[in-house]
Amino acid sequence: MTLQNPPTQILIAEDDPISRSLLELYLDQEGYSYVSATNGQEALDLYNAGQFSIVITDWLMPEMDGTTLCRAIRSQTRDYYTFLILLTAQNSPKALVEGLEAGADDYIVKPINRAELRVRLKGCRRILDLEHSLKQSLAEIRELSIHDPLTGAFNRGYLDQQLEHEIQRAYRYRHPLSLVLCDLDHFKLVNDTYGHQVGDTVLQRCVHSITQSIRHQIDWVARYGGEEFVIALPETDTAGCSVVAERMRERIAFSPDDGKNSPLKISASFGTVTLVPDAQTLRTSAADLIQRADICLYRAKLSGRNRVVAETSAEG
Repeated sequence: MTLQNPPTQILIAEDDPISRSLLELYLDQEGYSYVSATNGQEALDLYNAGQFSIVITDWLMPEMDGTTLCRAIRSQTRDYYTFLILLTAQNSPKALVEGLEAGADDYIVKPINRAELRVRLKGCRRILDLEHSLKQSLAEIRELSIHDPLTGAFNRGYLDQQLEHEIQRAYRYRHPLSLVLCDLDHFKLVNDTYGHQVGDTVLQRCVHSITQSIRHQIDWVARYGGEEFVIALPETDTAGCSVVAERMRERIAFSPDDGKNSPLKISASFGTVTLVPDAQTLRTSAADLIQRADICLYRAKLSGRNRVVAETSAEG
């Protein structure tokens, strides 16, 4: 997962036209993109409507001063950090502490010096780049923590948590939720005949076939254990679930190529169940739903494998 680095656009809040023009000139010379406001409230409106990674604000301004602007920005939750630089004519420790406590990250004492501004902005960019790198690393760790490393499907931990959320959502909005339990047929024979490397490839191909058969960012697949997979289909009724399961079954079926023209074929069996909540429906759990799908899967195995068996309404 790759996070986009927010654009380095600077928001200027400065009511004095000479100071503002000088700051704009320096930013132009350093190659920065910026938008200017003449008071704190105008700057806050621009900030709320745009995307700024750096805000340079004067302390004393009409309508809203710089420290109030800093507090207003810090009170918001955004998916990226905004670096705040406070411009001040006050160089006393007390004033600087007050500005930093308001949420400012750095300060520049007026009159603005171009060399000092350049250095401050370079330090600002280093901090923003480090913050972005940290978020990228955390996002990658998060992705690894919820995915099966072999197949790329979600793992059991994600399944246990997310399926409960899907069930809660189904009850809240009274929308159907379908669940498919998929199990590769005679998978031990695949490993024994071709070896575990080929077996791993078969599992990966199975997940790829499932992923190609479901809706992106709506449906999802998790590895339940070994060669078993759970596929969640929100907003999908019994008929729609059967269509999707049959599509997966057809895509999974193939013959491994080992160069020996082996008659062994890959196939999978499917058990499907659909939850249709209404005022009279007793609340079910993720474990109950999987167990019901497992009963249907068992029937698919008993009746010859490589088929889809759905739970009947009488069983629901």
